Amino acid sequence: MNQLVSQRVFARLTVAPLTPSIGAEIGGIDLRVAQDDEVIGEIRAALLAHKVIFFRDQFLTPAEHIAFARRFGDLEIHPATPKDQPDPEVLHIAHGPDSRGKENAWHSDVTWRPEPSLGSILRAVEVPPVGGDTLFADMAAAFRGLSPAMQDWCRGLTAVHDIARVFAGRLNQSADELRAKFPPQVHPVVRTHPETGEQALYVNTAFTSHIEGLAAAESDALLAHLYAQAVVPEIQCRFRWAAGSIAFWDNRAAQHYAASDYFPAVRRMERVTIAGDRPFYRDER
Repeated sequence: MNQLVSQRVFARLTVAPLTPSIGAEIGGIDLRVAQDDEVIGEIRAALLAHKVIFFRDQFLTPAEHIAFARRFGDLEIHPATPKDQPDPEVLHIAHGPDSRGKENAWHSDVTWRPEPSLGSILRAVEVPPVGGDTLFADMAAAFRGLSPAMQDWCRGLTAVHDIARVFAGRLNQSADELRAKFPPQVHPVVRTHPETGEQALYVNTAFTSHIEGLAAAESDALLAHLYAQAVVPEIQCRFRWAAGSIAFWDNRAAQHYAASDYFPAVRRMERVTIAGDRPFYRDER
């Protein structure tokens, strides 16, 4: 966790870390109730310190879910949301006997946008009796785990992020058709967090297509090495869902992986996503 932020004393919430690196469970709050600015400030501070925070027994309506998320910024609408859906800010993610989970790859959300999301707030509606956990990885710790020489090399690199890698098939559109609406974006391989100043790896298996300026074989080899940093258990936490559980993660500093080990059981989730800003790299040394 970010050491400067983690020293904050929380007066209105209980904050119980899950691991030394990432994740904390938040108590002492009912998210159905509108929160004052002090509480929202403490939630944001906990998010910055722990990169993903969890709440239990929060049985929100979609309107309450949206209202809570709006306290942290503008909301975005995902292109996978049906056009005629009420509450278009809510992305429904459901799997069961006719649909295996597809989110079982380490990724950051919507990195194909020019300004990828600040974070996502995911609420469990229905969960399997066992399985369907979500894992989170601290990508600032992943960057610190690289050798100094590898860190220096990565600091100067940029990579391309492409929506078509995942959503061309899911949205039944051709890659060219989808890219015309959402052109591939170039982001730094090492991203500076705009609030904490931490440096984090910012490439992911879902949406990163290649590193600019490298031959294809070189790009593939380097990306494989960088992707592997997320799978280190010491920089991860794992969350077991129950109905009413909520996870709020910082998309600028963490990646996640939804374990698809529950087929044919049902897992229904609802996600509201907070718009972010354009990734940048600023040398902190």
